[in-house]
Amino acid sequence: MDYNNELSGKIALVTGGTKGTGKAIAERLLQAGATVIITARNFPEEENSKLHFIPSDLSKAEDTQKLVNEVLSIYRRLDILVNNLGSSTTPAGGFNALSDEDWASTLQANLLAPVRLDRAFLPQMIERKSGVIIHIASIQGKLPLYDSTLPYAAAKAALRNYSKSLSNEVTPKGVRVLAVSPGWINTSASKAFLGEIARNANSTVEEAQQSVMNALGGIPYGRPAEPEEVAELVGFLVSPRANYLTGTEYVIDGGTVPTI
Repeated sequence: MDYNNELSGKIALVTGGTKGTGKAIAERLLQAGATVIITARNFPEEENSKLHFIPSDLSKAEDTQKLVNEVLSIYRRLDILVNNLGSSTTPAGGFNALSDEDWASTLQANLLAPVRLDRAFLPQMIERKSGVIIHIASIQGKLPLYDSTLPYAAAKAALRNYSKSLSNEVTPKGVRVLAVSPGWINTSASKAFLGEIARNANSTVEEAQQSVMNALGGIPYGRPAEPEEVAELVGFLVSPRANYLTGTEYVIDGGTVPTI
């Protein structure tokens, strides 16, 4: 698809950009003409020489600073920051199954990592009166699944609130800040999860997918989102076509959230 090179000359960073939704976002920005940097703890599933990979563990403040230093020393600026990194690795079982470490590690990855990156890159955006920051949140920020992802849902709720607050502060200084909250996304990790459910329940993958949709209260669209569909929304939001959009949250969930 031709995106008219609308991001030509822009420098973009996508966290968690080596697989899944992050990879799709990085490739979408690349197609629009941006220079794209990706970062994650692990190397990309598939090598793409057009994407500049910098390894980092953003749950650690020292790794975050090393990433920031490398980006600014090579490119001198950052125009687009997509805080896509997010993970939920805590055990199921509700509040009593979770330790302080479970809470701390989840908050580091899902809330404090974007906070630190924003703080590091915002000064040069404000100085130039130009920049876009995207926070990839989740519908679990307002539709929590207490049994399986209690800390993750709480962190994403905090990220939504922080994103709005930050926008109020920096939009008058020329920087747009937006949140994107996907529902269930059909990533390789999600497919592996469905396979595990199917094996444990001695069912088909299709039945496992339906059971997950039922747990979410149903998805009116009838399926999870594809990573490329989320990436298309992000690609629009960081483009000049979305120049008046800031301080808002865009839900992309196939109708999952049952309220307005």
